[in-house]
Amino acid sequence: MMKAQVFVSLKKSVLDPQGKTIHGALTKFGYQGLEEVRQGKFFEITLNSGISRADAEAEVERIAREVLTNPVIEEFRFSLVE
Repeated sequence: MMKAQVFVSLKKSVLDPQGKTIHGALTKFGYQGLEEVRQGKFFEITLNSGISRADAEAEVERIAREVLTNPVIEEFRFSLVE
């Protein structure tokens, strides 16, 4: 069985107020050396065992592009784990 791990994050050109809030909280708690914090989303998708790796890559990319992200403000990357 194969699993896809999809990471979705805001594009670097998009402001990330949640990341800024997290950064501020970490700084207040005394964590040091933090330049920036950006938040994102993680999805784990379990694929049917009969699907080929090439078909799995194509399908996961399509799902990420069409459903999991807003292409105007977000980008994604994914990996397949067997």
